[in-house]
Amino acid sequence: MTAQPLPLPASSAVPSRVDGRMGGLTAQRSTRRLSLSPKYGHGPRTVDVRYLWCGAADAPTVIVQGGISAGRDVTALDGAASPGWWQALVDAGAAIDLDHCRVLSIDWLAPSELGVETISSEDQADALAALLEALGIHRARAFVGASYGAMVALAFAARHPRALERLVLLAGAHRPHPLASAQRSVQRGIVRLGVASGQADEALALARQLAVTTYRGREEFARRFAGAPEFRDGRFRLPVEDYLEHQGRRFVERFDAGRFLALSESIDLHDVTPESIPAPATLIGFASDLLVPLADLCELQRRLHGPATLEVLQSPYGHDGFLKETHQLAPLLRAALA
Repeated sequence: MTAQPLPLPASSAVPSRVDGRMGGLTAQRSTRRLSLSPKYGHGPRTVDVRYLWCGAADAPTVIVQGGISAGRDVTALDGAASPGWWQALVDAGAAIDLDHCRVLSIDWLAPSELGVETISSEDQADALAALLEALGIHRARAFVGASYGAMVALAFAARHPRALERLVLLAGAHRPHPLASAQRSVQRGIVRLGVASGQADEALALARQLAVTTYRGREEFARRFAGAPEFRDGRFRLPVEDYLEHQGRRFVERFDAGRFLALSESIDLHDVTPESIPAPATLIGFASDLLVPLADLCELQRRLHGPATLEVLQSPYGHDGFLKETHQLAPLLRAALA
């Protein structure tokens, strides 16, 4: 099912468009109304896709997508209050160099926006393909995807092979590992119980705390939280508890239960046949990753139809290595996009 862009009628209510320049580079932070046929829906639906498209004018476009909590603001526009979620790697002169490419990124779609109960990695891929067409981009130079973004990149390459030159995949594979799915299933169970009992925010914070224990590596936790318990507020508190509770509070400030449930489930429904993907690929994994084991990346490399290389990085940060190991990642990304 191919996604098709729809023209925006004059009366369409969409967020305001921001066109401008960031240090001499073009920047477009806007919304485009598109038509998609969701995998778990019946027939086409219209949806407003929020995107950022910035970089050198007339340069090749590189799609960049991150994990389920990463939005379109992969890099910050001039005057932004905070940096983008991958600012160290996506900027003028950085590994993904905005002086020589134009980066495109979207906010992940949620089922409610498409009028369905369940959203798939294929739906996200179709939204990006339709957005490329609407923006007049015939072929993306590359799709750089990390975590859930890597899953969507694989779905994109399988469904829209002519719209993509190459893949760069970080900490993501063609299917979820069953143990990782089990951990996410428990997280979703916590959130559903919280929603049913009127404690959605508390449950979401707790689920996020559990998720954080799978994102990071054993080495980092051993180094940071090996101290003795402290008796406080009538009970013993472990050194790790303040950190986990902080992570939970921060997540609730920018996420809601329904969106978390949908995107978490989307990860576990993901299943792409690597043999159907002809694009050359660079795979990057982390030896300490508890969610995406290297064995799965080795299988993906072996089964991809196009040429593929696998780079393995040592990091104490586990799955979050794609966010933390910017110095190790920079030369690999430069080489992959050269």
